[in-house]
Amino acid sequence: MRILVVGAGATGGYFGARLADAGKDVTFLVRPARAAKLAQAGLQIVSPHGDLTLRPELLLADQIEEPFDIVLLAVKGFALDAAMADCAPAIGPETMIVPLLNGMRHVDLLRARFGARPVLGGVCRVATMLDAEGRILQLAKFQELLYGEWSGAPSARTERLDQAMQNAGFEARLSRTIEQDMWDKWILLATMGGVTCLMRGTIGEIEAAPGGAAFARAFLSEVVAITRAAGHPPSEAFVAETQRMVTAKGSHMASSMYRDLTQGNTVEAEQILGDLLARGSASGVPAPLLAAAFTHLSVYQRRRQSD
Repeated sequence: MRILVVGAGATGGYFGARLADAGKDVTFLVRPARAAKLAQAGLQIVSPHGDLTLRPELLLADQIEEPFDIVLLAVKGFALDAAMADCAPAIGPETMIVPLLNGMRHVDLLRARFGARPVLGGVCRVATMLDAEGRILQLAKFQELLYGEWSGAPSARTERLDQAMQNAGFEARLSRTIEQDMWDKWILLATMGGVTCLMRGTIGEIEAAPGGAAFARAFLSEVVAITRAAGHPPSEAFVAETQRMVTAKGSHMASSMYRDLTQGNTVEAEQILGDLLARGSASGVPAPLLAAAFTHLSVYQRRRQSD
């Protein structure tokens, strides 16, 4: 199947490179600046699973001539509007859009632009970042891609998608609970991002501070209360594991939003925290810690824009 990866950054670049290296038919849709960089240095991955450099197939938006079978959408939430405009010519009647964005707002935006049928559910679990040279650094060993129909029912098209994703060096799985998988990831991202950004530290540094572990547990409780009110309650086992992760002694773990913050980059505050806070408010669920984290990042974002 012909796969178009929209975004050759830390996430799309990683999974797309692994797919291409496995012999899949992969093309990257990129902007001119990224295209020039990749043409010069190649797409480079530094990973505990093995380093990789390849010369990927690249397309600019005005070069798309026909639809693709799979569009792997891997951009930041604040870049979604531009990405949808760029990839629109690649979306045909049978195209499957697999979004790997954070939160849930992007689903509504994609459906409004392309209709409900092309848009599948998607979740990626990987810790990657771009370094100053444009290389993709994988920071931990876990690497997983989930996808599926919203109904959870199997379908001929997702079976084809699943076959295309297999044997590419990462765990790929067709999920029958993809919507809950996406909400569960949102719980983890919102908690990890809110805690580390508000406290400006790693999980281990926060846990070691007076009241740090209690703060992290309270933040998680607010997030879980909102998702329950929204009709997507996580399992007790998931909540327990998430609580363990955000209070782990000595942990160097931090969120991608925290890494963006410390590097002075734009952060997905609205997509990960703001949208969740709005859903909580609509359901009458108080979330003062979540609100504080969102306000904190909003101040940062506005200052960054003005500068």
